[in-house]
Parts: sequence; C-alpha cells; structure tokens
Amino acid sequence: MRYTTFGRRTGLRVSEYALGTGNFGTGWGAGAEPDEARRMFDRFAEAGGTFLDTADAYQFGESEELVGEFIAADREHFVLATKFTNGAGPQPGISRTGNSRKNMVASLEASLKRLGTDYIDLFWVHFPDDLTPMEEILRGLDDLVSSGKILHAALSNFPAWRVSRAATLADLKNWAPVAGIQIEYSLVERTPDRELLPMAESLGLGAALWSPLGGGLLTGKYRRSNEGRLSDFKTLVHTESTDQKTAVVDAVLAIAEESGATPAQVSVAWLRERAAQASTSFVPIIGPRNLTQLDDYLGALDVQLAPKQFARLSDVSAIPLGVPHEASAGARNALQGGDSSRVTQPAVPVA
Repeated sequence: MRYTTFGRRTGLRVSEYALGTGNFGTGWGAGAEPDEARRMFDRFAEAGGTFLDTADAYQFGESEELVGEFIAADREHFVLATKFTNGAGPQPGISRTGNSRKNMVASLEASLKRLGTDYIDLFWVHFPDDLTPMEEILRGLDDLVSSGKILHAALSNFPAWRVSRAATLADLKNWAPVAGIQIEYSLVERTPDRELLPMAESLGLGAALWSPLGGGLLTGKYRRSNEGRLSDFKTLVHTESTDQKTAVVDAVLAIAEESGATPAQVSVAWLRERAAQASTSFVPIIGPRNLTQLDDYLGALDVQLAPKQFARLSDVSAIPLGVPHEASAGARNALQGGDSSRVTQPAVPVA
C-alpha cells in the first residue's frame, strides 16, 4: 500500500485506497454482519490501509458504530472521514437533514458519539441541498475546524462550479479551506473528466473516487446473474445500457484474460494508473461486502497494466468533453496555424 497527502492543500497522509464502509452493517437490509465487517477492517489494516470513509446515513448509523468499535484500540493511526446531510435514521425528519449549521452541528455531535471519538479527520458535506447558502456551510465548517472537532472539511457530490466558488470564498474569507471532493468515477463513469477532475487538479484538491467498479458492472458478474448491488440496493449501479458500456466491459474482460488478473483488478489497476498521472491525489474508495471482494481489491495493488492495455481502456471509455472544451481545442489548433504539435496540452490527459 502506498501513501499520499490528500490533495496539495493539506498535509493529511492517507493510504492509496480508502475503505468505504457503506456495507458495514445490515440496517439497510443488505450488507456485512459485524463479524464479517471486522474481518474486512482487519485485513485492510494489515495491508497498510489507514483511510476509512463512512457516513451517518450508512446503514442508518450502524456503519459509524462499527467503525468506532474497530478503531478504538488505535484511533490515532487511522484517518477517519464521515459525512452529513441526509440524516442517520430511516425517517430523520425536516430538522435533521440538509446542510444548515443547525443540522451540521447536530449531525457531527451524533457522529462523534457513534464513532467513540472526539474529532473527525475529514468531514464531508455529503450532498448539496439546494437551499443552504454556501457561506453558511463554509462558516459552519470553519467553526468546527476552529473548535478542533474536525481537522479538514470537504464537499461530496457537489458540481464543479459550486466547489470552485466554495474554495474561492474560503480563501477570501480566511476560513478553513476546502480540502477535496468526493465523486463517482470509473471506466463506466468518466464524466468527471469534463470539469470535476481538472478542477481538482487545478485547485490542488484531493479527490476521493467512489464506485470504482461501476456498482459491480466492471466485474462482469451481471452477465451471469443479477446478484449483488443490482438486486439488493437497486441504486448507484450501472448496467450495459449503452453500446459504449458493453464495449468497456468487453475490453476489461479481454485484458483480464490476457493478464491473468480478475476484471475487478484490471478496472482498479486502470484507476490507479490514472491516479498516478494526476497532479493531485486521486484516492479510490473501495466498498467490499465481504472478505473475498476485499482481497480482489487488494490484489489490484500488484497488477501493472501494459501501456497498450491502459491506452485501450482509456480509449474505449473516453467521453466527449463537450462545450466549451472541444471548441477551445479547435481554436487553439487554429491559432497555431493548424499545427497540432504546437498546441500546449494539459499535463494529464482527460480523455
């Protein structure tokens, strides 16, 4: 396991994987029983993993309770991240949801209690609520940093324009900086290449990338059955709904056959190589439901794609960048007299 600082705006050292704990517990009706969750935690820690990602909403609070129990013997060793917005209960109510300062403070206090700790390393605003002013969110987070109850604050599932505005406001107001973003990203979900990931690199934000296997699609298992997230959660999952997604899965399976790795390992190896090319930290959040799935993720640490294999996967999964990126590229080419070799390219290709 390698380590990195989370973005260029913090000195927070994290493992190259974050262990997503949405499957720790069975409050949602599916997930890992406590004993299996403990085995996954122990194996992740033994492999050198230190970065743990949970949320008050995961398994209606059970995930936080289990994580708190598991880290109790060595709290300082682990980088603990949790989130708030949607509330911890099945029906949390109007006053226990959203991003207001009121809910922010109440949610943090409840999370600290469930986690059995007096501070959070990285506190995420889980989703935008389209109501709370960004100034209120940032000032509330700044107060929590000043109090020592959180060390860093970040935004999850926010659009790029909101993150950019938040980062600028925090800098201008001398509030605690926005440390990073959390977004979905994989071979079957590369739309963050348009705005979110270039923004993260430009601003030096860390990027935590969830669902690196496209909800299981990239393992190829849904070609055999619907068992898994597709049948249990029926959300946050991809299907072969387009010709491109089918082509991506075909390419992953072919390269897995060539390399002797599993499809999951090939998919994560591509993501690790993509991260290695970035100018800021891209950290995959792995979300296993059992020890077998975790071992598959850990096995990807030893998989090195050949340059041609990486290029094949990058090409088949590439998305149109759209307006204004494609028009800007054409304009740059025209300004250089049509000589594309003179056009300045970004350090990290985004498609």
